[in-house]
Amino acid sequence: MKERPRFPARLDFSVGKPTPNQPGSAPARTPVKAAAKASVSLVPQGHGMDSSAVRMNMVQKLRQQGITDPLVLEAMGTIERHRFVDSALINQAYEDTSLPIGLGQTISKPGVVSRMAELLRNGATGKLGRVLEIGTGCGYQAAVLSLLAHEVYSIERLRGLHDKARENLRHLRLANLHLLFGDGMAGFEKGAPYAAIIAAAGGEAVPQAWVDQLAVGGRLVAPVSAGATSAGKQALVVIDRTAQGLRQTVLEAVHFVPLKSGVA
Repeated sequence: MKERPRFPARLDFSVGKPTPNQPGSAPARTPVKAAAKASVSLVPQGHGMDSSAVRMNMVQKLRQQGITDPLVLEAMGTIERHRFVDSALINQAYEDTSLPIGLGQTISKPGVVSRMAELLRNGATGKLGRVLEIGTGCGYQAAVLSLLAHEVYSIERLRGLHDKARENLRHLRLANLHLLFGDGMAGFEKGAPYAAIIAAAGGEAVPQAWVDQLAVGGRLVAPVSAGATSAGKQALVVIDRTAQGLRQTVLEAVHFVPLKSGVA
């Protein structure tokens, strides 16, 4: 059995604070088509779940949680989360909770999506360069990222979810978002180096392939297990690639689905 690639250094799970970042750059793909502008309507429009007021209420709660990046807040207010959840759960779409999306996977809480996006951007004034997302899931986070970066490659190992994400994203016609079906643990070398890499699943270590595909000045944000004795606990880890080498910061506890290799 092939050994799981591991991050070269052991994680130091002492709490730290986030640190600087910056760009990377282009590859092969399955496009999700023509473009959509990120614009949050200040005047409520639509009805029910389609109303911008519903999203603005969620954005206000994200502000209260400490999210301050204006581009992140705008993206969260633009992408309609209810389009990415099953109809039976639609009334919970804008609550700060994770929801099942099938095949044992979940859509992350809006608070977690915005927190990780803000960490990924690290105070950048404009959009990020090329971003790699590990774990497309239902496509929600990929859609948010598409408004924060010039180009996004999102890879999913489960064929059922890959197909579901393509269907969910079709109406948005996002020319800069490319969906890939494959083993996320291997990253996507054709598109490297990346300005930023974000993972929606947590393993015992950050795969070496992701680190290798991160551009100098780039940033990686991923959940990582705290170790064999931690009973499945995870923490958010930020890895910055600087000209001097790698800098790692361990942040708050999180809970994500496990990172797995191969496709299914």
